[in-house]
Amino acid sequence: MSHLRREMIKVLFQRRTYVGWAGLVAIPIIMTVALRLSNGTSPHGEGPPFFSEIASNGMFVPLAALAAMSFFLLPLVSAMTGSYVIAGEAELGTLKTLLTRPVSRTGVLLAKWAVAIMYVGMGMALVAVAGVIAGWAVFGLHPLTTLSGGQVSVAHGFGLIALAYLIGLAGMACIVSLAVLFSTLTDSSLTAAVGVLVLVLVLQALGQFSYFDFLKPYLFTSHFEDWFNLLRQPISWEPIWKALATFAAYIVGLVLVAWGVFRRKDILS
Repeated sequence: MSHLRREMIKVLFQRRTYVGWAGLVAIPIIMTVALRLSNGTSPHGEGPPFFSEIASNGMFVPLAALAAMSFFLLPLVSAMTGSYVIAGEAELGTLKTLLTRPVSRTGVLLAKWAVAIMYVGMGMALVAVAGVIAGWAVFGLHPLTTLSGGQVSVAHGFGLIALAYLIGLAGMACIVSLAVLFSTLTDSSLTAAVGVLVLVLVLQALGQFSYFDFLKPYLFTSHFEDWFNLLRQPISWEPIWKALATFAAYIVGLVLVAWGVFRRKDILS
């Protein structure tokens, strides 16, 4: 717990923490303002999924924001956050100092990994709250219309939004875990972040071609939209459970490899 507390305090006292959160929170606000200035219409179907429904119900703002950010902005934040945990400390010359103390490398790595996921999760929570507030203030909150055409109450809708964000966070945890692994392989956080982001974009591109359909069930990037199934009546749980199982397999595998690399890593700086 001491490792976790120390890493959390370190994050909370860094300016870039709040810059990153502010950038995320700006997305639902910008979407709401843009739709309001366009008189509640989305020309020619512009915008992410659920964007055109925002004008009729502000409940769709956090959903549209999650859909919009899941393919680049959230992966970018996740990659940068995870890449800094080891490589960033090495760049600053503080990693060697930290490990000269009687501490467990396993504890240090897991604490940094957990705090990186908490950082992304707190950012996503702020996005959800900002989306709900912006949607309520501009378009009002009404019973949520599902993809099946039915409606659920506002309270039920809040529950679905929370579940959608938790599933989205599980997907981003895969990227954080991948970034932590890359962070143990280099002493440059920028190199690690760019490498992770390029790899994620390549995986996303593979998922866009039917020739590679046989790979899609095994790519964690192919499951970023599976939370959409929460908005069906009845909820289609099977693809959601498969997505969570895929995320869990990647997270465990990547963290284990990162642990194996880090415990044998020569710390030179």
